[in-house]
Amino acid sequence: MLSLAHLDRPFDYLVDEKSDAAAQPGVRVRVRFAGRLVDGYLLERLERSEHTGKLAWLDRVVSPERVLTDELAVLCRAVADRYAGTMPDVLRLAIPPRHARVEKDVPAHGCAPPVPEPDMAGWAAYETSASFVRATIEDRHPRAVWQVLPGDDWAARLAELVTAVAAAGRGAIVVVPDQRDLDRLEAACTPLLGDRCVSLAAGLGPSARYRRWLSVLRGQASVVIGTRSAMFAPVVDLALTVVFDDGDQSLDEPRAPYPHPREVAVLRAHASGTAMLIGGHSRTAEAQALVSSGWAHDLTASRQDIRAAAPLIEGVADDDRRLGGDPLARSARIPATAFLAARKALQAGLPVLFSVPRRGYLPSVACARCREHARCRVCHGPVSMNERGDLACRWCGRPELRFVCPSCGGKAVRALMIGDKRTAEELGKAFAGVPIVTSGGAKIVDEIAEGPRVVVATPGAAPRVPGGYGAAVILDTWAQLDREDLRAGEEAVRGWMAIGTLVRSRNDGGRVVIVADSSGAQVQALISWNPIGYAAFELEQRYELGFPPAVTMASIDGPATAVSAFCDLVSLPPSAEKLGPVPLPAGVRRPAGLDGAGDVERVLLRTPRAVGRTLADALRAAQVIRNARHDDTAGIRVQIDPPTIG
Repeated sequence: MLSLAHLDRPFDYLVDEKSDAAAQPGVRVRVRFAGRLVDGYLLERLERSEHTGKLAWLDRVVSPERVLTDELAVLCRAVADRYAGTMPDVLRLAIPPRHARVEKDVPAHGCAPPVPEPDMAGWAAYETSASFVRATIEDRHPRAVWQVLPGDDWAARLAELVTAVAAAGRGAIVVVPDQRDLDRLEAACTPLLGDRCVSLAAGLGPSARYRRWLSVLRGQASVVIGTRSAMFAPVVDLALTVVFDDGDQSLDEPRAPYPHPREVAVLRAHASGTAMLIGGHSRTAEAQALVSSGWAHDLTASRQDIRAAAPLIEGVADDDRRLGGDPLARSARIPATAFLAARKALQAGLPVLFSVPRRGYLPSVACARCREHARCRVCHGPVSMNERGDLACRWCGRPELRFVCPSCGGKAVRALMIGDKRTAEELGKAFAGVPIVTSGGAKIVDEIAEGPRVVVATPGAAPRVPGGYGAAVILDTWAQLDREDLRAGEEAVRGWMAIGTLVRSRNDGGRVVIVADSSGAQVQALISWNPIGYAAFELEQRYELGFPPAVTMASIDGPATAVSAFCDLVSLPPSAEKLGPVPLPAGVRRPAGLDGAGDVERVLLRTPRAVGRTLADALRAAQVIRNARHDDTAGIRVQIDPPTIG
């Protein structure tokens, strides 16, 4: 397959008598193109070709396995068009590499074993859930956005839902952000579905992944759970697609054309007439836009049930450090209310969770004299300090042996942010004799036993506790809210609500203390446990400011000359607006091949949502011209609706 935009179209070949029987639509083939053999897929067989020139012969059929189904071909083409990409790039995401021995080992045909209908009592708290399941099974393709109750076992609920679909003889796909979530979902699905459910993730290895993928293609498994690319799984008689926690950054595809599983699910639901469910503890503006437009409906519990399930949540200002002059509380930077809540839970024999936004010791430092952020001399990344006092860049790892502030010449640094290691050190002094557990980065603890202990975790790394935490304290919220990112507030609320779901309900004494100004919209969303209201607020703000999902936006990243030359090739719709160029936002990875290059710029193009496809077509047309001219050495990246705008 050739990923060049100007070659993203079908090519006609002659099929000889020897390959005639095996050369069926969807099989892998080898063809000669521009003097060399390349891999491809046979899309369809025709009686005659409209090509007026001489046709080459198909070299051979690699395998008679029809891996590119008609539905998958339509979906991949739709995804490529939606994201101004090429179909070969999408096919690389959708179909795993072939392993010949696996094709021989997996039975040629199979029938998924029957499963009994599950107990759906856990869904009773969610209004309209029964009608959603019934409509899914009856092929009326409902679409919903599910708001998970605080403390509810989302993995068990999804396992019950897909089991109900499988019991009716239909298929389902569930996509979760990462391996940790996948392991939890697999543990819930296996007792109910057995071999009828398979998990797909990159960590399986090429052979094991292809084996499982083939079992789905051949009908031996009807339920697929997995990470990003599992949304393309060739499930037979697919009835339901689910994306859980669609705001998690792990779902952002790093490979071209960068499709988000949520959008792939929307395209698949539209093209195939399947049901779709987007679920999570919080809600993204994109999911809320589907509800606001009427394309999907809410699947939620009553406010009474939400209040009963949520912990007691209190916002405390960062300067409230009074605790009878207790120096330990002061040294651990814990406000009085939070310290009391943590101590009360520990005295009751329950664990306490402290959430900090960054791992490390001092992950961000500044000049002690002028307070200018300390930056790496090579890549301009943030400079951090470890527990030994050594300075190093957090991006490239280059050590800073002799820090000199470029603004004032100062040679000393001060902490801008406290990481999990330093926090654990401080809490160890404040709660002497209590075990301290840290979770984050490369060392993530999945679950801890009940009992008094202090857990310090970064967002998304908090371990689960049977029965839930007695209390949780959310520290350094300013670091999450002050980021120059369109999604900073949305991601903060998502992370905070994920913490709240790990804490016991208020009736069981559960308490969450968030150290932040409680007047902010994000903190109020947590206190009132109203993710839908905050998502509606975010969406309204996006409409006012002209940001996705209210508009379609495209980013063009690369060296200044290359970006400018590419923009000159784009025939923008009349309603389009060009923003920039500006430096590439901090934290955004550079385009491939430019890791060691100089400055990289970004240009943003935006149009009303109604003409978003026109913008995608214009970008694709510019890529065609650029590739045809062989002007692709500069290394630019074109991305529709980039996850980070700046």
